[in-house]
Amino acid sequence: MGDVLAGIHATWEFDADSVLIRFERGIRTPKLFQSLRERRIPYAALSSVTLTPGKRSTVVLRAVPRAGADPLVEAASGQLKEGCDPYRLVLPAEREVLAEYYADELRALLDPAPDEPADRFLVAAPEAPMNFKAYDGRAGFDGERVSFRWSWTGASSAKWKAGDQTFKVSELAGIVWRSPEALDGYLRLLPRATAPVDHRTGGSLGDLHGPGGSGSVDGTGTVGVPAAAPATRAADQDPAAVLFGLGYGPVHESLPFAAAVLESVHRTQPAPAASAPVLVNAGRRDPADIAERIHHLGELHRAGLVTDAEYTAKKAQLLAEL
Repeated sequence: MGDVLAGIHATWEFDADSVLIRFERGIRTPKLFQSLRERRIPYAALSSVTLTPGKRSTVVLRAVPRAGADPLVEAASGQLKEGCDPYRLVLPAEREVLAEYYADELRALLDPAPDEPADRFLVAAPEAPMNFKAYDGRAGFDGERVSFRWSWTGASSAKWKAGDQTFKVSELAGIVWRSPEALDGYLRLLPRATAPVDHRTGGSLGDLHGPGGSGSVDGTGTVGVPAAAPATRAADQDPAAVLFGLGYGPVHESLPFAAAVLESVHRTQPAPAASAPVLVNAGRRDPADIAERIHHLGELHRAGLVTDAEYTAKKAQLLAEL
């Protein structure tokens, strides 16, 4: 099309086979957008296009990505807030007619079978090298290896005993990224040579310090830390995982990191066998995990920390994962 459509926080530039999304770097722009800077989305990576009313006299043009086409979307696994969705373009309501024109133009360019999952990533992942500071260590990725360097103030004794870790992406089966905004966030690497661990709870800062906010970082049940089954402290004890929380591992740093690792895992893997598929957020659809998260969401709602609308939307999202 060769046209440019400028919206709030982003500009879409339409080419013959793709749309280039350039994100603004203003102080009101979501940090994830600023981190991504720009993304080229092939039309083949899209399944549909929608135009809906937005908030405060705006309309929202959204390109819906195909399943399996974007490593960032796959790593996020539905955990991104609406305002941080990189496929949304918010426009003033008076530009609705123009937005409808571009929506129709995009629909005409979609693949004949857009609902079918992509057999490979069609959108480029963020480029390495990358690093970010987690709660219990520092994570680094050079394009071929992921490294975890433990922090003496946050890492559990189990991780200190295991020592700093380095993983070749060719030795990984997948990743699990749980948003730090979920209060139990972490990034877990899934080594190919080992069976998947139990992700029903995954571990969190709450498991480390308990409701009293004190206790040992190794989660051994000292003052302020209630006794817990090993599965509840899995992410804390797992040398292949780093914990988020308290400002560590924010979305705009840890999610692009996870997407870059996931893309490298896909690229270096042989064709997946039925007995060993690439795992992305494995275990998040476990019914016990979903039930626990809904219970926790209800507690936040009753405490007034989550609005009625947020509670209803998040509960529906969790139920959809079953």
